[in-house]
Amino acid sequence: MKDLALSEDPTKEDVTALILQAKKRAGLSWEELAAKIGMSPVWTHSACMGMNAFPAEKAAALVSVLALPPEAAPVLEESPTKIWSQTVPTDPCIYRLYEVVGVYGPTIKALIHEKFGDGIMSAIDFDMTVERVPNPKGDRVKIEMSGKYLAFNAW
Repeated sequence: MKDLALSEDPTKEDVTALILQAKKRAGLSWEELAAKIGMSPVWTHSACMGMNAFPAEKAAALVSVLALPPEAAPVLEESPTKIWSQTVPTDPCIYRLYEVVGVYGPTIKALIHEKFGDGIMSAIDFDMTVERVPNPKGDRVKIEMSGKYLAFNAW
């Protein structure tokens, strides 16, 4: 089996590719991997995809669990630049979530403003779970998001 290796100056994309290869090699689910490093599956996947920065101890844990090269840890700890490659996603699952926000985003905003005032739900102080819920008409996907309310300031 070929050892996992990184270039001399690895990028988040390089480390993400290595993580996916190592995860597949280890036969772990995202839930199993998250449990091994003591984080949620949603956050773990997002951070492994380069969309969040790992705290040092969690980067070290991931490197250990997946037997990644040690030079992956500092890359995992870097602050991300969150860039989407497409304005409208074409992957069916991601597109449907985009559609939900397009259809219900104004409703969610209106309800947040009625209940809290003029502000937003933070995606920084945030958590999310994804669950499968059995249903006789076909199993349901339950996504629960919880973000801190941040009021807009007048200055």
